[in-house]
Amino acid sequence: MINPAYVDLLTTTALAQIATIGPHGEPQVTPVWFDWDGTHVRFSQTTTRQKYRNLKREPRIALAIVDPNNPYRYLEIRGHVVSIEPDENLAFIDHMAQKYLGQDRYPWHNPADQRVVITVLPEHTTQMGS
Repeated sequence: MINPAYVDLLTTTALAQIATIGPHGEPQVTPVWFDWDGTHVRFSQTTTRQKYRNLKREPRIALAIVDPNNPYRYLEIRGHVVSIEPDENLAFIDHMAQKYLGQDRYPWHNPADQRVVITVLPEHTTQMGS
């Protein structure tokens, strides 16, 4: 599914711009840290965020990753959410803190937050640049 010439974008510390569909059909776009397991894109979210509510209602999603070394090279992925699982022990967000901050623990955790891991199955990709 992912063009091998663009897999490097899935392992960088670039942010993914996540697009979801709001409650009135309007698009909502926000940047997130993300992970790639070779098949799925995963990202963390708290259950109080609009993005979470959007995806619970409408699982279609698009995301774009811009090459941090070449802003004219990007990968767009369209797909759908295949699972939303609790991150009760914060293992996933701590993994993201290691990737993006070089820290063992996510430093902004609020004990009142309920954090989940959202898993996306890519269905279509577009890439541009070289």
